[in-house]
Amino acid sequence: MNLLERVELQTGPNPGASVIWLHGLGADGNDFVPIVPELDLTGCGDVRFVFPHAQTMPVTINGGYVMRAWYDILGMDLVRREDEAGIRKSAAQIEALIAHEVGRGIQTERIVLAGFSQGCAMTLFTGLRHAAPLAGLVCLSGYLPVADKTAAERSPANLRTPIFMAHGSQDPVVPQARAESSRELLSALGHEIEWYSYPMPHSVCGEEVEAISGFLQRVLKS
Repeated sequence: MNLLERVELQTGPNPGASVIWLHGLGADGNDFVPIVPELDLTGCGDVRFVFPHAQTMPVTINGGYVMRAWYDILGMDLVRREDEAGIRKSAAQIEALIAHEVGRGIQTERIVLAGFSQGCAMTLFTGLRHAAPLAGLVCLSGYLPVADKTAAERSPANLRTPIFMAHGSQDPVVPQARAESSRELLSALGHEIEWYSYPMPHSVCGEEVEAISGFLQRVLKS
């Protein structure tokens, strides 16, 4: 499988950890590159950030307009009508990126998956199913897709992987209630959730960046 095109940044010459950060619908890997200088990674050592570009596809909810997307959005109901085939295809591409980092000498226990909106959904879907333990999952303004199959398909290796979830209480794109139901399902399955809510729309705020910094410091401390 060919690796997705991507943007890469390193905080130093000898990275001992990687963060694979997945963008939202219609964006690309450049979207979250500016967040790296804002993160306090004290104690994490050198970190490589990988920002892949999702492939382009027609998106049904946007009138079939072709854009970068991890999977199709079939309608406003994010539960009853899901592009499961598209989700699984993108998960395989993300797995290939994880394998690439392992091939570059990064242990899976030093790899964080992060994502915003659709990227958050892919982070949860892929991370919970990954066969080896990951350092953590950073899940921003999104939800758990294919939720009814999570219990059966999740990997024992990531049952105790820390999960950071944050959402905007004023989010008109992915209502906070959708994220809260995902959190409750995951908690009921025994997953450790670090939850934050902020008075913001479908975006990221400074206070949230500080919380992400603290989470990365804890899961990637060298």
